[in-house]
Amino acid sequence: MSEREPVTGPGAQGTATHCPYCALQCAMWLRTDDTGRPTVAPRDFPTNQGGLCRKGWTAAELLAPGRRLTTPLVRRAPGGELEEAGWDEALARVVAGVREIQRGSGRDAVAVFGGGGLTNEKAYLLGKFARVTLGTANIDYNGRFCMSSAAAAGLRAFGLDRGLPFPLSDVGRADALLLVGANPAETMPPFVRHLDAARAAGGALVVVDPRRTATAARADLHLRPAPGTDLALANGLLHIAVAEGLVDEAYVAERTEGFTAVREAVATYWPEHVERITGVPVADQYRAVRLLAGAGRALVLTARGAEQHRNGTDTVSAFVNLALALGLPGREGSGYGCLTGQGNGQGGREHGQKADQLPGYRRIDDPRARAHVAGVWGVPADSLPGPGLSAYELLGSLGTAGGPRGLLLFGSNPVVSAPHAGLVERRLRGLDLLVVADPVLSETAALADVVLPTAQWAEEDGTMTNLEGRVIRRRRAFAPPAGVRTDLWVISELSRRLGRPTGFPDSAPEVFAELGRAAAGGPADYSGITYDRIDAEGGVFWPSPEGAAPAGGSPRLFLDAFAHPDGRARFVAVHHTPPAEEPDERYPLHLTTGRIMQHYQSGAQTRRVPELAAAVRGPHVEIHPDLAARHGIAAGDRVRLVSRRGSTEAAARLTSAVPPDTLFMPFHWGGRQRVNSVVGDALDPVSRMPEFKVSAVRLERVG
Repeated sequence: MSEREPVTGPGAQGTATHCPYCALQCAMWLRTDDTGRPTVAPRDFPTNQGGLCRKGWTAAELLAPGRRLTTPLVRRAPGGELEEAGWDEALARVVAGVREIQRGSGRDAVAVFGGGGLTNEKAYLLGKFARVTLGTANIDYNGRFCMSSAAAAGLRAFGLDRGLPFPLSDVGRADALLLVGANPAETMPPFVRHLDAARAAGGALVVVDPRRTATAARADLHLRPAPGTDLALANGLLHIAVAEGLVDEAYVAERTEGFTAVREAVATYWPEHVERITGVPVADQYRAVRLLAGAGRALVLTARGAEQHRNGTDTVSAFVNLALALGLPGREGSGYGCLTGQGNGQGGREHGQKADQLPGYRRIDDPRARAHVAGVWGVPADSLPGPGLSAYELLGSLGTAGGPRGLLLFGSNPVVSAPHAGLVERRLRGLDLLVVADPVLSETAALADVVLPTAQWAEEDGTMTNLEGRVIRRRRAFAPPAGVRTDLWVISELSRRLGRPTGFPDSAPEVFAELGRAAAGGPADYSGITYDRIDAEGGVFWPSPEGAAPAGGSPRLFLDAFAHPDGRARFVAVHHTPPAEEPDERYPLHLTTGRIMQHYQSGAQTRRVPELAAAVRGPHVEIHPDLAARHGIAAGDRVRLVSRRGSTEAAARLTSAVPPDTLFMPFHWGGRQRVNSVVGDALDPVSRMPEFKVSAVRLERVG
């Protein structure tokens, strides 16, 4: 079989699958052209409606020879170069290293780090591998950096976390939409079709963002709070709703608990006070509330801009409080939702690769959950380790006294994506064993002792759970190159060599069937979902218990009751707190970070696609023209950003899209262009999400 031979019935149009990038999971066809080169074509699906962004259109370029790893690499001498090796040598090195570390330092001395782009099958088997084969408590994943604050807020408000508890099509029918800290016009462009449909039907779009983004430019009303003040704004909007008599008192009485404490908490957030904190004009505050309260169908959506703060969970809770007070959640066509970012950011946080979690969104410290999952796995419940360290805390502990001495990493590039990235890089370099499984030689893989080349999205079967909670199929269209293995095969083979010859299949359908049994009865119940159902129904929304779920699963949650035992949602009283770092004389500016249209996450994939790399060859720093003039900076000049942790460099882009005291820089590059070298590591006390969105920096012109 050739490297590019189709292996699933492609039909006339090709193999039906989904994009390898964001949580929108746009549908596409994969096929080969007359020269045998893989190509992509859009496929109609409820989320993308036949659209693709530039990344999706060029996704097949990732499969080209020369842009990926095709043989294992081993560092045979300390400080030496990575050299090509066979699979037997590479795996033997991993097994010997794991055994030596655990023999000398205990089970938890070997850690596992996963990713929000892994399929459900991989996330599930990786969590099982960590807890059963390795017996370590130390497993977490990069989704902790992306969606964890909204997840925590959703759990305490509704008793359940599913990013969108309604289908995305509801966005296109909304009469009013409050979009907080999201820029889908760049990060998931086909999503904008739904926004445009709502506006074309007369719906109003309110965007909350310090920057005038491509999404904010579409808005009927753009609220521009100072970085780190979203919570104060949300409390101020709820204050107005109370004062204006716009609270849905009947809904609050019938379906919620805790409003009295919240009403008291927001009493001090009068509009003029909120304007002094946030910079958002009083008139705009009133207009936003009246648009939402006056709409027949209204939605409140949050994303990373609201979450990636040391008070991110409380910030999301403040916007949930607003939605609850207006009677939105659990009402068809209305509600609160979170826009999940990574491709499997939803499914990746449901099935066990989080430090505190077992499959089915069960808590690892719940005795009944432990007993159920242990029964499926065929091990004693008391053999399962307890909760481990969260992602950044895990990375920060590597190689330290009492911390893990070895790390097995799948589907992540923390050398670029982690906060305080210089420290994380030093921790990784100090390990006794670093193993990276990845299709490409990322910045993190380049530091490894062993690199295992793994198959890409189009070369293996599996399922993803998109931002709506819809479980969908990725289908194998091509065989991987010789010398490349799937992540499932790697986990299975390592388990066998480490003394677990059974219980770790490398067949995606077999793993998914076991995942369903492990998830049965849990909050994220997949037990009624099969590959055949997904194919027949165009995806299945969870929860979908075996024998009890209608066709399509559960697209809308909370219509009759919320997931708390009494069926009521919970208001949570929260208060504004400033960012961990505020500007001072030495570091007088705010820095915020984010994504741009042409690149994705750490850029390990997109920087290898020629068209995308040529479109944006490096990062830029958005600088207000007045600030640039004070520093003698012209467009295109090389500038340096310096914080208490380090520095980074990029080209200056002069724009009034950012406030005069705020800088913006995308995070898709490493080396001297790595913005996360300067980003702080303050953590949310509930979600343990780092504060990516606000750091104090100074601006310098380079030479």
